[in-house]
Amino acid sequence: MEKDENEIEDEEDFAGFASEEEEDREEDRVTAAQEEQVEQKETPKEAEERPASLGNLGQPSDLPSALGVSLPTIDTANDPQEFSQLNLSEKTMKAINEMPFRTMTEIQRRAIPPLLAGRDVLGAAKTGSGKTLAFLIPAVEMLYSLRFKPRNGTGVIVVSPTRELALQIFGVARELMAYHSQTYGIVIGGANRRAEAEKLGKGVNLLIATPGRLLDHLQNTQGFVFKNVRALVIDEADRILEVGFEDEMRQIVKILPKEDRQTMLFSATQTTKVEDLARISLRPGPLYINVDHYQEHSTVEGLEQGYVICEADMRFRLLFTFLKKHLKKKVIVFFSSCNCVKYYAELLNYIDLPVLDLHGKQKQQKRTNTFFEFCNATHGTLICTDVAARGLDIPAVDWIVQFDPPDDPRDYIHRVGRTARGATGRGKSLMFLQPNEVGFLQHLKKARVPLVEFEMPAKKILDIQSQLEMLIGKNYYLNKSAKDGYRSYLQAYASHSLRSVFNVNELDLRKVARSFGFATPPRVDINLGASMKKGVEGRRAYGSQMKQGKRFTGHRGRR
Repeated sequence: MEKDENEIEDEEDFAGFASEEEEDREEDRVTAAQEEQVEQKETPKEAEERPASLGNLGQPSDLPSALGVSLPTIDTANDPQEFSQLNLSEKTMKAINEMPFRTMTEIQRRAIPPLLAGRDVLGAAKTGSGKTLAFLIPAVEMLYSLRFKPRNGTGVIVVSPTRELALQIFGVARELMAYHSQTYGIVIGGANRRAEAEKLGKGVNLLIATPGRLLDHLQNTQGFVFKNVRALVIDEADRILEVGFEDEMRQIVKILPKEDRQTMLFSATQTTKVEDLARISLRPGPLYINVDHYQEHSTVEGLEQGYVICEADMRFRLLFTFLKKHLKKKVIVFFSSCNCVKYYAELLNYIDLPVLDLHGKQKQQKRTNTFFEFCNATHGTLICTDVAARGLDIPAVDWIVQFDPPDDPRDYIHRVGRTARGATGRGKSLMFLQPNEVGFLQHLKKARVPLVEFEMPAKKILDIQSQLEMLIGKNYYLNKSAKDGYRSYLQAYASHSLRSVFNVNELDLRKVARSFGFATPPRVDINLGASMKKGVEGRRAYGSQMKQGKRFTGHRGRR
């Protein structure tokens, strides 16, 4: 590795970015209150190979007529602008002031008043919009006004698609309820079920939960009092359904009491499944609130977004160079599979470039510890799969790097939503594309994502390839991990929804293998049955000396 790795030159490394010194000076002028007003809401999961414009989500025609939704009259001049104008309880206001928040975001201005009035709401808002407080404040005020006590059991249930997002909502609820006597708790998969059941038996007034574990407790925990539930919040409804909790949600809605129950359903897309869930959970005539429709771009204004085109064998070298240059920044790097995250985390830590890693195969305690460690860090690198891409509110992220491109434009938006959060948030995003993947840019353009090309001069990319290959050749454990990562990368690539752009048969496997530290591609078998369309099911072996551009059905030895 070359000299001065920690002091790589700054000038013109990525054409198109404002200088980071200028950004830092600007950040110093932002007040603490503005910097911390950061919440979450996501945009949608794209259907296969047909990236519909994200600008149509607010049209009444997109909403099922059977829901009988009503659209609010927008009168921003007379809408409350600050939390102090909402006539909240003294205890809630004291907590909000200490967070410290003053001015509401748009989703908060438009959603909180009708929710305080008891309306059912179907809401959509862009990531970083402040949605969590938009539903928690009315929920806490309802518990306070009804004087809930532990013996009354649960009055509000918030359902979240992932454990990490549930933990984050729990953290916000803890701050908001600091001066209230009502109890709050969390039940999530991977946690100690017996301890959860004991807490439920003692009475949890505000409960945050993931769907599977919530249904388990509803059906099997005898001391769980839920007959007094007065509000149900379904957060990230589209995501909940995407990850396979449709049946659980139907059962949850069926089990919970319906009389006098207010429902708040937040979903970036109004898919058929979301409409069905809304139909069975919301009361007739819910209020539909969409704060994104009239905005020009699908991503937030404070986000500088770019892409860099590089050959597969240069990808890791470019990533390594980038991370070395940004050691004092807070960076999140996205990969396509758990095994890729595992390998590159092991590799980078081994070569003294410290990173944290987060993926779905980790035990829950490890995921929780990593999440909060990165949240509390002032700088550092987190490499992860899309488990961290949706809803999570990680403070002060400077860079989002998409080492592996996302599955579709909507996933792109979820990923970059981890930075530039809140009304005054700022951040930068960089996506790696191979030459055969540039067609993805057209899909992003249709989705109203503004991107510019950045260039990294070849002379500034650290030449570590020979050292990398030597290390992988000698270290048994890294070699095995690299092979697992390589296999998973091909598997993920073969299962990409935009196969007209991401065609596994167009990959140069020699170059791909080099990015994992192999001089020649190792032989790996990948199962395409679950990932490819009909007609190409079965197993396929990828090995060294593969002929590019043709379908490959077996191991091809040296010629």
